[in-house]
Amino acid sequence: MSITFGGLATGIDTESIITELMKIERFPIDRLEKDQAYYKSRLDAFSKLDEKLKSFLEKAEAIDTSIELNSAAVLSSSEENLSVTAGNNAGLGSYQVTVVDLAQQQKDVSQGYVDKAASTFGTGTINLTVDGVANSISIDATNNSLEGIASAINDADLGVSAAIINDGTGTPYRLVLTGDSVSESFSLDSSGLSGGTDVNPTMSNTQVAKQAHIIVDGIDIYSDSNSVEAIPGLSMELLKADSEATTILNVSADKEATTAKIQEFVDAYNEIITFIADQKTADWGNDSAFRSIKSRLQGFLVTPQDGSGSFSTLSQLGFETQRDGTITLNSTRLSDALDGDYAGVISLFAGQDGVEGISAKFASYLEDMTDYTDGLYAGRKEGTDSNMRRIDQRILNLEARLELKEKTLRAQFSAMEGLVSGLNAQGSYLMQQLASMPIIRNQ
Repeated sequence: MSITFGGLATGIDTESIITELMKIERFPIDRLEKDQAYYKSRLDAFSKLDEKLKSFLEKAEAIDTSIELNSAAVLSSSEENLSVTAGNNAGLGSYQVTVVDLAQQQKDVSQGYVDKAASTFGTGTINLTVDGVANSISIDATNNSLEGIASAINDADLGVSAAIINDGTGTPYRLVLTGDSVSESFSLDSSGLSGGTDVNPTMSNTQVAKQAHIIVDGIDIYSDSNSVEAIPGLSMELLKADSEATTILNVSADKEATTAKIQEFVDAYNEIITFIADQKTADWGNDSAFRSIKSRLQGFLVTPQDGSGSFSTLSQLGFETQRDGTITLNSTRLSDALDGDYAGVISLFAGQDGVEGISAKFASYLEDMTDYTDGLYAGRKEGTDSNMRRIDQRILNLEARLELKEKTLRAQFSAMEGLVSGLNAQGSYLMQQLASMPIIRNQ
């Protein structure tokens, strides 16, 4: 890089002059960079709006079917024999449940042995019969220990699992067989082993296989698991069998849970309206997209709903519009509506008989607005990216021009300094010549 010393000949601060001139020349670039900042800020606003629209979509979809909006609460007369959880689709009513048997797999245990790893059993075959089907398992010098026999049974993958337990006695190690299914029995015959020093395992049954058995309102129901859903919408976990005890289950509408879901819908709506209002002070605050979204959402709120239910508008449920466009939920009025016609409230949001509910209308519109390809934000991002690329290219072109302009200015000032320097040198020479000339005096 060359070093320049401006103004040595002229005394002019040429460096400052060039710097100020280049600032003026950069005005177009400064405007373009301000445009970039505007586009970035505007896109950020639409990104935040997109997030709020998606959040509202989630809340609308959470109550656009009767199963999702309907909430049920279950009251049990006892939790000793079973515990119950009610889902949204639980049928309202009263049920009598008796737990006759719990589901359990068969378990067989062998006699005890001193060493679980010693190869002290004979070789040959053991026969494992599962659900009436006999299966031969080979035992040789590599696996004729208690651990080896357990591994051979597990490797055979016949629906029976083998393990070794330690009971703490003098001969602590026992082979334990457990059936994988509660509906299949098994037996182990080890008489096919010969030549060993230990007595072949003899299995004793400690637990028989059986399905869970409950009686619901006089109907016998069987299950391979102690987690039973014999009643639609009710998940029952069987805890204890007692054929003499009956548990009464009362399933009723959970109005508090339903109210909470509706309140979440209201809150998500208000977040969008408030965000749009907050954009009014920004340069993009009057964007038509903001006005359009607000208008459409408000339209859904007040449009009467078709159908045969008791309610046709959200205002009947306690939705009240405020001066700033947000809505509040009159809890007393909603509670009265839920008490008076719970199904009618559900149908207003979720629809009925092929008629789309209000929640589905909101959801359908919001899905279009937040679509990853054709949604509002996707369109604005595509346009913004195009503008940013165009501005970037213009800035690059202008920067190249400015670089040439600065070089030209420096060359011109340098030439001026050279010219003045030459003139100064000539002047000095002439002055020296004049000073050396004899003085002519008038006689």
